[in-house]
Amino acid sequence: MSEVQGRVEGHRDGHGFVVRDDREASIYLAPQEMRSVLHRDRVRVRIVRYDRRGRPEGRVLEILERRRAPIIGRLLLEAGQWIVAPEDRRYGQDILIPKNATASATAGQVVAVELTEPPSLHSRPVGRVAEVLGEIDDPGLEIEIAVRKYEVPHRFSAETLAAAAALPDRLRATDRRRRIDLTDVPLVTIDGEDARDFDDAVYCEPFVRGRGRAAFKGWRLVVAIADVSHYVRPGEPLDRDAYERATSVYFPRRVIPMLPEKLSNGLCSLNPDEERLAMVCDMLVSEGGEIDAYQFFPAVIRSHARFTYTEVAAVLANTRGPEAERRAALVPHLVHLHEVYRALLKQRASRGAVDFDTVETQIVCDDNGRIEKIVPRVRNEAHRLIEEAMLAANVCAAAFIAAAGHPALYRVHEGPTPEKRLALQTYLRALGIGLQLSDEPTPGEIAAIARAAQGRPDAAQIQTMVLRSMQQAIYTPTNSGHFGLAYEAYTHFTSPIRRYPDLMVHRVIKALLGDGRFRLAPGGDATPRRRARAGGAAMADEIAAWEAAGAHCSANERRADEASRDVEAWLKCRYMREHLGEEFSGTVSAVTSFGLFVTLDALYVDGLVHITELGGEYYRFDEARQELRGERTGVRYAVGTRLRVQVSRVDLDGRRIDFRLVREGDGDRLLSAGRAERGRALSAGDALEAVREADRRVKSGARAAKATLARGGASAKRRSRGR
Repeated sequence: MSEVQGRVEGHRDGHGFVVRDDREASIYLAPQEMRSVLHRDRVRVRIVRYDRRGRPEGRVLEILERRRAPIIGRLLLEAGQWIVAPEDRRYGQDILIPKNATASATAGQVVAVELTEPPSLHSRPVGRVAEVLGEIDDPGLEIEIAVRKYEVPHRFSAETLAAAAALPDRLRATDRRRRIDLTDVPLVTIDGEDARDFDDAVYCEPFVRGRGRAAFKGWRLVVAIADVSHYVRPGEPLDRDAYERATSVYFPRRVIPMLPEKLSNGLCSLNPDEERLAMVCDMLVSEGGEIDAYQFFPAVIRSHARFTYTEVAAVLANTRGPEAERRAALVPHLVHLHEVYRALLKQRASRGAVDFDTVETQIVCDDNGRIEKIVPRVRNEAHRLIEEAMLAANVCAAAFIAAAGHPALYRVHEGPTPEKRLALQTYLRALGIGLQLSDEPTPGEIAAIARAAQGRPDAAQIQTMVLRSMQQAIYTPTNSGHFGLAYEAYTHFTSPIRRYPDLMVHRVIKALLGDGRFRLAPGGDATPRRRARAGGAAMADEIAAWEAAGAHCSANERRADEASRDVEAWLKCRYMREHLGEEFSGTVSAVTSFGLFVTLDALYVDGLVHITELGGEYYRFDEARQELRGERTGVRYAVGTRLRVQVSRVDLDGRRIDFRLVREGDGDRLLSAGRAERGRALSAGDALEAVREADRRVKSGARAAKATLARGGASAKRRSRGR
């Protein structure tokens, strides 16, 4: 049997997998094999057998590298022995803590543990408490757990902080050299009410070129982006820390920024009435929404106003209303922005870009960091206006780089694989949607599905299935286009304050404007080189470096998303503990072989109604129709089904909420049971043990499937500028 190397991915049920370095199918590790390894260890394994479905199973031959990052968990005293139960269940084993290694921690506190002895086939791992994070109910602790659990860099190095402190507070004369002065152009920023860093400003005016029938009529659209590359130089401490993070991470009430605050909220932020350095994309857009011409150049700008989405939407809805009167001088420019947006929207439709209207939610927290309410985030015309402007600038950046033949990171999104295409086609056919998908589906075909789903009660599930059929967007130097947006070439240019790939694109554009070349060294370091020096083996090494940078940025983007979702799930579970025993109306949002996921109407929280709660008969899962059907009664539960449920259990550690189906006559009994359970859950002395004991009673299949669904993106995807 063959031997391979890879990284261990533990599973909360005790088994694990080896994610192979060669990207072939992962290798299953039985629970016994997992006894000597931990989640994220690097190992060499031998494939010893294949199961009925041809999936490989392995045996660990050698541990190549132990994961050195601290493990986060709760310190417990059980039968006179101190242990730490890892917060991340994928570690699979409790860690023994000697009596003299607990530091100042007390039982029940959350701690970070460093291993002193690795696990073996005959012994559990041993460690010492390296950091005490606090009590489980401390405000903000969920974020402290997440940044360590997902290894999100959250402390800047001393060198980086010193470099940021040494930067000037204002623009200097040397900063303005070889830049176009646009301070008189009434550029404005349009962001959310809670935004603190502003990395883009926009301006639009009508434009006519030529006369008669051959005249060009349209708009001049100016998108100015903060010139982070002027301050963050390749290979310097600021750049090393930014590359390590690769992205800012957004949590409720807190942001882990990619750049120190002096840059993200100061020098690089396009604050109103402050002169700032920018990279500008100046475009001519036709009446049909086509980009007729564009140019890039460095500039000095001054934002003339800081608008919010709500304010701009109000102005566009009533150009003579009170909001418009307060900004009278800028209203014509906002109207022109809206005009060019409508033109770009026509072009979007003609391309066949996929566009789903998702219901996104926003968590509103109180002063203690607990959820006060969860509200839907409504996208208005101002959101869409800015999105189209950013998309246009990103497309121009990709076209500029592609025309020069220069390596860079593209934002690539590929369409359905053959297997996923067939699954989607079968699903649509079962729902009575008679749209056919070609062997190589086009964005227009997917967009047609979105239109066909409009107004249906299962529209959200259809959208989810379509999104799952497509591959995940990544950063790569290989330009394969963006399927969802229907672009032949697309990159990220518009958010260099919070995304490292955008910063790299800025550096490439600057090098091209200077008739130079940007050669990327391993680890994200880069230095400008003349075109004549690139070629042959050096070019191959450079492409490999871009590939590595793309993989790094893509992985860190996923890490940031996982950490954010983990914190939101924790907050929702903490919130729902206060509603144990209460009843709510909800809608089935997903159907699985083990139960129904229900979204509560008023709270926008998802929970599971396990199949055992549906009654005393056998339910068959129809994957094609995404429904559960009772064999005896014929009762069907499908996406869109309305239910009345009761909050029966909240697993804070497992980030899981369970519901009971409320039937007529059950209300009083269930409410009494729920009150009793809520009393137990909120008892300070018994909370920890109650949660652990409840976890042991949960069926492993439901836990595994729920975890898989969460990782696969069951919750609504976040939208970001430029996607």
